[in-house]
Amino acid sequence: MKKFIIVILSLLTIVSYPKNNQNIAFASSNSSEIVMELNTNRVVHEFNSNKKMFMASTTKILTAIVVIENIDLNKRITINKQTIGVEGSSIYLEEGEILSIKDLLYGLMLRSGNDCALTLACSLTGKVDDFIFLMNETAKKIGAKNSNFVNPHGLHDDNHYTTAYDLALISCYALKNDIFREIVSTRKIEIPWTTRNHNRVLINKNKMLKNYEGATGIKTGYTKKAGRCLVSSAKREGLEFVCVVLNCPSMWQKSAELLDNAFESYNNYKIYESDEIVDFYIDDKNNKVGIYIKEDLVIPLTKTEKNIVKTKINYDISKGEKIKKDSEIGEICIFVENNLIFKQKIFNIIDINY
Repeated sequence: MKKFIIVILSLLTIVSYPKNNQNIAFASSNSSEIVMELNTNRVVHEFNSNKKMFMASTTKILTAIVVIENIDLNKRITINKQTIGVEGSSIYLEEGEILSIKDLLYGLMLRSGNDCALTLACSLTGKVDDFIFLMNETAKKIGAKNSNFVNPHGLHDDNHYTTAYDLALISCYALKNDIFREIVSTRKIEIPWTTRNHNRVLINKNKMLKNYEGATGIKTGYTKKAGRCLVSSAKREGLEFVCVVLNCPSMWQKSAELLDNAFESYNNYKIYESDEIVDFYIDDKNNKVGIYIKEDLVIPLTKTEKNIVKTKINYDISKGEKIKKDSEIGEICIFVENNLIFKQKIFNIIDINY
């Protein structure tokens, strides 16, 4: 028995009028940008977002989350000469000093240490090539299908690239990890310098943390061929956006303008409460069985969209099929006009009568 229900919702929340996009600086055809809402991955602004681009040290966003998910962060390692003296940005690791994985992650994300990137890669997998394989597998798992990583730090290689869309997906995924979020939102920290009589003082290169209201991260990047790159994130009143700009000379100003526009144009709207019954079906014994959603369903919408949003519930249950309680049986799709803005299989069956 296939069931399709379309519910037109009249949304009564008060949201801000969309800001006039004309005040956003013109984007170069050689640059790319995107703004994505964290929880739904809804794209609220994009330009060249699927264009393959070099991304410099924003690579380290993926490096960090791969490390965090796969190794004990309290593990202490001895630095060897094979991973020090890397070109580019560095925290000047020295042979023989001992640091924890978490210390190295702070060096990676606050000061963009290329020496930290290589050290972390080798600490996790033994060989850099094995770590690169894990990076690419993780990217694919997240849904970043148009990216290719050949190193953990972002130094230039013609075969090392991503898209603004993929990088936003990776960043949204990473920010859902509490440890990652803690690290990238840190402005300043001291970590040991075990070969000297004082600590390292690491000050985050991401000026958004200091200068933009609600900023939560994430990472800067620069090489001559990649240009200036910035992945930033900010949260206000429960709404969080990730902004990616690649090859953008005015990356600070541009990112602030794009985030301002997103916050002024969108507001969260709760379409369903957690545990709310969203539909019923009749089973082969004529029992009325309820279908519910496990978590709140909250979508960012503009004032215009709030009056035209539609919800489509799809599920397919064969007659006589026995379905256990809490089994996933379908999906919910959210449309604005004919545009699908959110889709997730989130429905479960309740095996009781109504």
